[in-house]
Amino acid sequence: MEGAGRECQSHSHGPFRHHGHTWPNSYEDKNVSKEHDMLPFVEDYSNCDIVKATQFGLLERCRDLVEAGYDVRQPDKENVTLLHWAAINNRLDLVKYFISKGAVVDQLGGDLNSTPLHWAIRQGHLSMAILLLKYGADPTLIDGEGYSSLHLAVLFQHMPIIAYLISKGQSVDTTDLNGYTPLMLSAHKIIGREPTNFLIKFNPIVNAVDNIEKNTALHWAVIAGNINAVDILLEAGSSLDIKNAKGQRPLDLALQTKNRIIIHILDEEEKIRIRRTSMFLRFLEKNEFLLLFGSSLLLIWTVGYVASLNSDSWLLKGSLLIFILVTLSFFARLFIGFNTIKYFPVTFLISSIFWILWTCFICFLPNFPDTSSQLPFFFGMVGLIYYFYKTARTDPGFITSTEEDIKKNIISLGESGLLDFRTFCTSCLIKKPLRSMHCHTCNSCVARYDQHCIWIGRCIGVGNHGYFILFLFFLILVNIWAIHGTIIYWSERCTTTYQKDGAWMSFTQIVSCSPWVLYIFTLTIFHTSWAVLWLILQIYQIAFLGLTSHERTTLRKQSKYSKHPISLRKTPYNLGFFQNIADFFQCRCFGILKPNMIDWTKQYTLIFNLAKDRHIHPV
Repeated sequence: MEGAGRECQSHSHGPFRHHGHTWPNSYEDKNVSKEHDMLPFVEDYSNCDIVKATQFGLLERCRDLVEAGYDVRQPDKENVTLLHWAAINNRLDLVKYFISKGAVVDQLGGDLNSTPLHWAIRQGHLSMAILLLKYGADPTLIDGEGYSSLHLAVLFQHMPIIAYLISKGQSVDTTDLNGYTPLMLSAHKIIGREPTNFLIKFNPIVNAVDNIEKNTALHWAVIAGNINAVDILLEAGSSLDIKNAKGQRPLDLALQTKNRIIIHILDEEEKIRIRRTSMFLRFLEKNEFLLLFGSSLLLIWTVGYVASLNSDSWLLKGSLLIFILVTLSFFARLFIGFNTIKYFPVTFLISSIFWILWTCFICFLPNFPDTSSQLPFFFGMVGLIYYFYKTARTDPGFITSTEEDIKKNIISLGESGLLDFRTFCTSCLIKKPLRSMHCHTCNSCVARYDQHCIWIGRCIGVGNHGYFILFLFFLILVNIWAIHGTIIYWSERCTTTYQKDGAWMSFTQIVSCSPWVLYIFTLTIFHTSWAVLWLILQIYQIAFLGLTSHERTTLRKQSKYSKHPISLRKTPYNLGFFQNIADFFQCRCFGILKPNMIDWTKQYTLIFNLAKDRHIHPV
């Protein structure tokens, strides 16, 4: 068995040490499984020994040698069995064959005293891990370094394997020989957000302590200087008061390591938690959005009021504005959290609309005594308020799933070879429907995702996309009426000498006549500009492309870097102008059109039942 053909010796597969671990040389190539799935070009491999044949995946050669009397349970001189080599090289057929011939599925071997399952997990071979588990491999067994299968999946950041092991019943809080949980291992050994953030989604015990140092995961993250893990663990509710075996809290360790960023994070978190014990501060925290809205409302009014002062000193006005802005900024930092500050564009829009409507009532409506000329304003105002509310409060299509369904989907996807980012959301732990997208702001997957609109503070998806279009329409309608009202107001209330003195003099006359109206006019022009552009783009995408904003942007990026340009018009979702409109608005037009009824929260395959009894398949 020691002899090997020249061609078979072209790759060396003996174990070697790498950062304290024992690996086959094939580990150096990240594409090892793809490389070895293709049989090597050999003229004659009849002289290959069984180890080389196993590494190359030569099933027939292995079968010949086993039939000739080779014992598949026999380890080599390094105590490594054929099953180990088949597992690490992802040879599924050989694993099935060796087990059928008596190979021990949980045989310990190699320098690390690992099972074939351990070897497969280190390499990230999900399909091999699944196969070995089906044959009875025990994921709780500990290797020579004290790690279980789940610990190894965490250590080498193989998220699909982590998800599969937990879904198959492996406890997320399983401990190694030192009492380390996977969360502790991740916080201590893996710098960055993952897989710590991924593990948190399986609800581990964040305040568990190890057996020796009595450290929590937060202690270990502080020791490692893992800033991302510290943030994640604090958000998950890790305690700041638990002391380790030396009587040190996480903050004490941070002071000892002199990590200023972590010291600042822990200090701020401690202050926030102390604030939550005060009834007054808890009340402010619950009403942060109202405080932000009140601040925005006051800010917009203050800017207009200062601009309208009779003083001709722009230096004085500028100083007043700076003082007010600094005061409001200090107030916001003191009483309004970061998570609420992100809603400032929403409150700015609402406040702007409020003052625009107020100005229309007070200044412009008296100039329109005719009811027919006032009707567009009232009609637009009611539509604007109603559709803003509907857009903001309607479920955009958040995709939810029970814990039981999540585990079933993970197992199903894993066993069908589809447990990757294209079909599985590692944030929501769900199977992603077609056209869905995970919104990091809302922290949820949204069906037929279009965008996260900063002016609404909400995702735009299949549930509220139609309301969003109508909101834009009524916003434009109200603003156009306000612009018309502003022009009428200036023509009747302000004396200008445009023909005599030119545009600049006329502008200064308008400013001195009513700075407030000019200020509101500027806000109206701003909101009209982005709303018109957005509405035109939305209608174009919906009617002519059948795409969402996210899909159009993604396809354009792919086309930019692809050798073969992608046509935005030639997608499976573009069914023609009239059918696109009918599908989006679900309108029948007195029976002329027949919209497709598709539940995008549960649509996983690209096959649609269309009005003309035809199907569209992926191209």
